[in-house]
Amino acid sequence: MTEKRSSSLLDSLRKTVGEFLYGMTVHELDLEIRKDKGHLNNLFMLIVFGDLVGLPILPPFYSMRILPHIIPHLDRWKKGICREKDITEIFTGDL
Repeated sequence: MTEKRSSSLLDSLRKTVGEFLYGMTVHELDLEIRKDKGHLNNLFMLIVFGDLVGLPILPPFYSMRILPHIIPHLDRWKKGICREKDITEIFTGDL
């Protein structure tokens, strides 16, 4: 019983130290990469499916070939693109 308890304590300590080191070293980089990925994804969706929000760029033929892969993300993208932005959202994390 004590081995199981010490093993779970050791696992908990290992997890805590790992999360602490992740937070000290890579967390901010991870947030920036996710933010850049979101911006690139929005740009791609705007170029390919801009006609859904009133900005046609590519001919519909190419959009229709990609559409089956994009359908699960389409509603969330349209809500995010058409949402009004606040001035405080521009300066997130850099203040």
